[in-house]
Amino acid sequence: MAMHIKTLLAAIMAGTMLGTGACQNSQAASGQDQEKAGHQESTRKASVVGESTQEESVLRESTQEESVVGESTQEESVLGESTQEASVQEETTQSKPDKEKISFDDSWEYASYSKIHSGKCWLYHAEESVAKGVTVCVNAGHGTEGGDSFKTQCHPDGSAKIVSGSTSAGQTMSAAIAEGMTFPDGTSEAEATLSLALLVKDRLLDAGYDVLMIRRKDDVQLDNIARTLMANHYADCHIALHYDSTESDKGAFYMSVPNVSSYRKMEPVKSWWKEHHKLGDAVIKGLKKKKVSIFGDGTMAMDLTQTSYSTVPSIDLEVGDAGSDISENEQKIIAAGILKGLNIYFKDKDKASGR
Repeated sequence: MAMHIKTLLAAIMAGTMLGTGACQNSQAASGQDQEKAGHQESTRKASVVGESTQEESVLRESTQEESVVGESTQEESVLGESTQEASVQEETTQSKPDKEKISFDDSWEYASYSKIHSGKCWLYHAEESVAKGVTVCVNAGHGTEGGDSFKTQCHPDGSAKIVSGSTSAGQTMSAAIAEGMTFPDGTSEAEATLSLALLVKDRLLDAGYDVLMIRRKDDVQLDNIARTLMANHYADCHIALHYDSTESDKGAFYMSVPNVSSYRKMEPVKSWWKEHHKLGDAVIKGLKKKKVSIFGDGTMAMDLTQTSYSTVPSIDLEVGDAGSDISENEQKIIAAGILKGLNIYFKDKDKASGR
């Protein structure tokens, strides 16, 4: 009996322990399940958060892309406006440039007579508000290095010079372009004519004339024939500026066409010599009005290369000589006189044509 009770008690104790262990195991299992479930829930939430984060990231990237696209669109719009403005500006520039470079053309009449013609000259345009639609060729005499080394035909028909100048009468060939004389202070004629030409250019542009500048620096590789042909094709008249080689300060004059039948019957002299004289007389009148000293009646007969090939009104204007004042102030007075003379010439020309 006692053994039976002991056995029963042992069984009960064992069962209690077994129950406790099972309970503990059950609780442990339950805890593990809860942890696992919690972990899964956390993982699920993290996944959801991750997905949300990814979505936000994608949204931000899309927003950034849209912003970049918007900025690009704005930049393209600004660029488009700039391009339009540039296009308008380019069209305006092309329609009325301030100046344009002019080259010699081998196809021109008499072009084959020129030996030096690689240089360029510049055509300046007056402001549209004052533009007269008239172009004056301003030719600063001399200033072609090596010009004395070449010879060109004095007259297009090959006849000999009839009046002696830098080339003697009887010669058929002359220097393509002479070097010019030198003033007592060492200034070259080319320097003096250039400074005067620049002043004349400014006065003419201000007054509404377009200006073809044969030379605007110390040297241009264009001989006398090339310069004349440039004027023939791009200007309404041609004024070459010079100082005579004498030293008496004798005053200004222009080279008129000699009254020799054979010369005046030669083309293009035949068709233009009267107009050369009208231009020269008007310029001398303008210089007189500005109190510039004038030599004699303002003319000296000479059969120059320039007038021998000119097909527009053309003069060689000697504004003084080696004894003359070549200061800026004096040259400004001469420039004003030339402008005055051109105004007289074109006013008379308009009257003659009935304008």
